[in-house]
Amino acid sequence: MNEKDSPAAAPLPVPASALRPVRGPARLAVVALALAGVAWAARAVWHIRLAVAGQPASGPPDQGDGVHRPLNALENSYHLVDSAGGAVTAVCALVFLLWLDRVRDNARALSGAEPRYPYLWLFLGWIVPVVNLWIPRGMVADVHRSVFPDRRLPAVVNWWWGLWLAGLAGGVGLIYADSTDEVIVRAYTGVWPLLAADLVIVAAAGTAALMVRTLTTAQQERIDEVTRTDS
Repeated sequence: MNEKDSPAAAPLPVPASALRPVRGPARLAVVALALAGVAWAARAVWHIRLAVAGQPASGPPDQGDGVHRPLNALENSYHLVDSAGGAVTAVCALVFLLWLDRVRDNARALSGAEPRYPYLWLFLGWIVPVVNLWIPRGMVADVHRSVFPDRRLPAVVNWWWGLWLAGLAGGVGLIYADSTDEVIVRAYTGVWPLLAADLVIVAAAGTAALMVRTLTTAQQERIDEVTRTDS
């Protein structure tokens, strides 16, 4: 069948001009996720350094009864690494949400269907207990399925979500249940759970970057197709 005989693509529910660029936000998200992975890898290095150095003879930083001994140079540097990692992670979260908001808008324009989860859940879905176990993945999956209902959901979405949940589990990864000084003591006394959590989070950042590239590429191909047809 030649190009003249090819059936025309279905018209967009909204004008093609309503579609928003996705490559820029995707690149920013990939860079931010890469930096977050580096930040957590640096934290793992400091966990190893603390474990190798061993706890000082003066005991843990928190001596109990509100008494804290002065931190040594290694412990001070860990506080800096921890703070920098937290800041990078916060920026990464904002950039990721910017990308997700953009591809959700385009998915609505391309499919003519409203997202399953209202806009407010773009933020609340990550922090409301219980529902944060499935809503973020559901929003990402809907972006793909609303535009490509006949395509299988890319496996990287499930890999990313599984690693994300593993990073949240037990309060040893993305959300520490302990203070920074308590984490230092854990590195002194039992570093392996911390290193396992660090590895999971670095892997989650890597799969998230791959997911962003995969879904963005697929959506951009569809945008290019309908833009050519609209022209």
